[in-house]
Amino acid sequence: MNGKKTTVALCYDFDGTLAPGCMQEYSFMRALGEDPKQFWHKSHILAKKQQADDIASYMQLMLDECRKKGLKPTRKAFRLYGQGIPLYKGVETWFKRINQYARQKGVNLRHYIISSGLKEMIEGTSIAQNFHKIYASSFMYDKKDEAIWPAVTLNYTSKTQFLFRINKGCEDITDNTSINQYVPTKDRPVPFQNIIYIGDGETDIPCMKMINQHGGHAIAVYHPDKESARQTAQKLVQDKRVNIALPANYATHQPIEKYVQAVIDKIVADTQIEKYETIYCQE
Repeated sequence: MNGKKTTVALCYDFDGTLAPGCMQEYSFMRALGEDPKQFWHKSHILAKKQQADDIASYMQLMLDECRKKGLKPTRKAFRLYGQGIPLYKGVETWFKRINQYARQKGVNLRHYIISSGLKEMIEGTSIAQNFHKIYASSFMYDKKDEAIWPAVTLNYTSKTQFLFRINKGCEDITDNTSINQYVPTKDRPVPFQNIIYIGDGETDIPCMKMINQHGGHAIAVYHPDKESARQTAQKLVQDKRVNIALPANYATHQPIEKYVQAVIDKIVADTQIEKYETIYCQE
């Protein structure tokens, strides 16, 4: 039997998935002296007025508000704002625990962020080093390291391209050639059935649905203390967008840990069965 390790991709949204609320609502908006509701209202108005994408609008508004308040929108500043983002219970120890479990099962586990939030802020969090890749909205910067224009905007549909990039092994965001080339399913480094997607909201639905339809596993998480969030997540189960809805508590022995461990077990078993069937069907 081939001793090559099975690769499993664990893909996460960020806002509402690993952290409660939106990342901009903490240190960044405190620095601006901005009320979060007011900021998002202005972003929505800007999008309507300019007939623009919501993600591009909030990014433009971030720059506009920084200029008004005399704050320099540098990469360094955004990373510092990222340090103030609170995380759900258990997140900081989650990666070590689930990686150890995967290793015991002979699995190469990779973690990815696929988020409409700001990459630079995620890079400032205490968990950034755990991700193989962070795919998120980001800015272009001038010679003074100040943001001047959105470089990447990830909305609910554009998120799905990064699942294909992971699936095909075309992880360079600037590579627009390899991603569109035909690759036989058996030659793709991370089959869709080996992808686990964890998200919480509307911007995750296309990713969740796609992974679900391709035999992978989609998990909807919700704030443990908010009944409305639980109901929203349960509706995703009812609508067959996700496999399961679980509270966003990543501590030891909590349901999400047990479920992801079970999915890893299933992927290992399915891979082993496929290997046996391939070998003995050729005899």
